[in-house]
Amino acid sequence: MKKIEKRALLCLLLAGALLAGTVLFVGRFLVNGSSWASFLPVFSGQPATGRVLDRDGDVLTWVDEDGKRRYYDGATVREATLHAVGDAEGRIGTGALVAFADRLSGYNLLTGSYSPLGQGNDLYLTLDARYNYIAYQALGGRKGAVGVYNYKTGEILCMVSAPSFDPANPPDIQDGDERYDGVYLNRFLSGTFTPGSVYKTVTLAAAIENIPDLYDRTWTCTGSTTVGDGTVTCPYAHGEQDIYAALSNSCNGVFALLADELGEDVLARYTEKAGLTASYSVNGIRTAAGSFSLDGLTANELGWAGVGQYNDLVNPCALMVYMGAIGGGGRAAVPELILKTENALGLPSLPAFTKQTGTLIAADTAERLADMMGRNVTDQYGSSRFPNMDICAKSGTAEVGGGKSPHAWFAGFLRNEDAPYAFVVLVENGGSGADVAGAVAAQVLDAVVNGY
Repeated sequence: MKKIEKRALLCLLLAGALLAGTVLFVGRFLVNGSSWASFLPVFSGQPATGRVLDRDGDVLTWVDEDGKRRYYDGATVREATLHAVGDAEGRIGTGALVAFADRLSGYNLLTGSYSPLGQGNDLYLTLDARYNYIAYQALGGRKGAVGVYNYKTGEILCMVSAPSFDPANPPDIQDGDERYDGVYLNRFLSGTFTPGSVYKTVTLAAAIENIPDLYDRTWTCTGSTTVGDGTVTCPYAHGEQDIYAALSNSCNGVFALLADELGEDVLARYTEKAGLTASYSVNGIRTAAGSFSLDGLTANELGWAGVGQYNDLVNPCALMVYMGAIGGGGRAAVPELILKTENALGLPSLPAFTKQTGTLIAADTAERLADMMGRNVTDQYGSSRFPNMDICAKSGTAEVGGGKSPHAWFAGFLRNEDAPYAFVVLVENGGSGADVAGAVAAQVLDAVVNGY
């Protein structure tokens, strides 16, 4: 009798374990089924796959009747959209062919990734291929990244990473080939770089809120400023200046002194609040998180960190979102790359809700900072370069050492009601931020705003 009871108990335990495992599997299948489907090997036939299109309906890639992947008829457009569309080998992880494979397959719980209609979903990206083309051309073969997005809706209109290659005619890339260094990396989403003076917008936000007499102060820049036990240098002697002129002149000495006065805890808090150490999810693609080593620094090291040097590293996408938050009064939309999908019957997906960041900067501080960044354009960069734009911007020339030219940055936003766009341009080892990266930004924004 006891043996029967033990066997019955064992059977009950096994049945309970089977039931629990089934419930767990079904739950995970409902949540992760679409992701699993995109990695399943094909044993018979081919899984359905739709087309990738830009926001205007230009087809960027598709599979022809013979099962061969085809791309847009234009090599420069193919190169300019590589990191958004992807390559046939799946080496570009941020490309739609990999990142959004489940949506392209037309996966559903009833038929899986094999569509009874013989084709998958069409995926429309938020990008405009023409803007990517212009940005890629403007980079002129230099490494870097360009991004433009609507900080109210989250739609990324332009996303370029260089170097690139033609996915329709992929090159034989050998190790050590400088032309393709980091070619599989999407620099906009997945890279981090020394920010230089674009980071001064964070230091200034902290100073606005923590130094009561900030607007009453003046500083005299001789080209070299003593901070702690060392010096912080500027390219030029800026002479006597208030905080408005210090930002327009991008005076390292002034911002290093402010960083030292604020202290590492305050600077770290404002850097984190700005979202520059966070990782955003762009339709499931995680952006790289920036890093800022602000603990245990000497006064001089903290001064250099406060001007965007030392060990500071920022992700271009996160910086763009911060610019959008300044333009948006403290918050911004989280970036999105998917505009919509359409199934084989032409039925669109349900509209997605716009996700908002937390408060990256206080509203009144954002307004003051925006006005000061607008003055940068009129005083330094030249508003004539940006026709029909109420533009606020900050340039950066980030020293990287090793005998290499500095990285060139240009980041900011528009306050136009009909053009609420934030942008970022990085030209690796490009030199002057205002001249080099600013010129790229001017060409792209002119196309976006004025249609040229």
